[in-house]
Amino acid sequence: MVRGGSRVVPDMLDPHDLVEVYETSDLTPGERPVLVHALRGFVDAGSASSLAISTILDELESEPVARFDADQLVDYRDRRPRMTFRTDRFDAVVMPEILVHAVRDAAGTPFLVLSGPEPDLQWERFAAAVRLLVERFDVRMAVGLHGIPWAAPHTRPVGLTPHATDRALIAGRPRWIGEVEVPGHMGALLEQRLGQAGVPAVGFTAHVPHYLAQAEFPPAAVALIEALAETADLELPTGSLHDAARDVLVEVDRQVAGDEDTRSAVTAMEHTYDAVLAGRALEGPGLLSPSLPADEMPDGDELAADLEAYLRGLDASGDERDQPWSPGSPQDSAPADGSADAPAGEAPGTSAGGAPDAPASGSAVDGPEAAADTSDDDGETPRP
Repeated sequence: MVRGGSRVVPDMLDPHDLVEVYETSDLTPGERPVLVHALRGFVDAGSASSLAISTILDELESEPVARFDADQLVDYRDRRPRMTFRTDRFDAVVMPEILVHAVRDAAGTPFLVLSGPEPDLQWERFAAAVRLLVERFDVRMAVGLHGIPWAAPHTRPVGLTPHATDRALIAGRPRWIGEVEVPGHMGALLEQRLGQAGVPAVGFTAHVPHYLAQAEFPPAAVALIEALAETADLELPTGSLHDAARDVLVEVDRQVAGDEDTRSAVTAMEHTYDAVLAGRALEGPGLLSPSLPADEMPDGDELAADLEAYLRGLDASGDERDQPWSPGSPQDSAPADGSADAPAGEAPGTSAGGAPDAPASGSAVDGPEAAADTSDDDGETPRP
């Protein structure tokens, strides 16, 4: 049997056989890197975590240090690999990879990035294998990233739902919900299992305007990277994302301004959103810098009740559907019944309900109908 913290998992296959570790010269003993994880498959509204991870890996020096056996973890019939058919033959296939990269930030500080599709199978064994890597590389903290549809207008700063194994790790950040039971995802399980093993673990969920959930929304990726950089004391690149964020917001503003119904819907959302935040003393320079210290934060249950009351008044239509797996696809494993759910600690009912009508086709805000409400009729179980 394999022990995970105080937890015993009987009859588990050896997690050592699930991951191959490469020899590397990029990590030296005593450096104690942070592990950043963002596994595609659970809701990643606005491609928030995918954009954040791709920016980090594209703009910083990195090398792979470990590879998981995807054949044992991914259900290919649920998420079929992409194949290329050329005239009279299949000549290419892209198989999914779950990799750990060693990366150095702008100041030369090392950290690790775990990315790829979320495992469909053997979750406990995968978590145990990740813990083996944590021990091998002497990881000092784990940080998870992703995005979720939220009843927030694009004209306001991107908010974050923080969660951690120790509240001190996210002191000064607002709490959005008290207690709610939700379907799990691997990022949340890793956070819990690593915490049980004594490894500090943190997660950040970016609030993406629900009517933009299926488009790339760079402001959410910027918020995630900045939260990661602050929490892990890293110097991370955001310049290209800031430029992309500015361009996207300009285009969204242009299209919203050109449609009276959409403009009215966004204006109404602004008023409601501002009223809820002001009523709980969360206004200020931005949701990332709440005006109250951690020990004076308002009760999360009250704020959640306000948000839920607002969302229940919106019209509900549509849902999200599964998409075939492809590299970089942020929602490649949403369940086929469209029942992907909010992460642990996320406010219920804050999915894409009541999205305004979509502006012109082919625009940066295409897809609101597909990102429309996916909550259950009673509004009790979140279904982003």
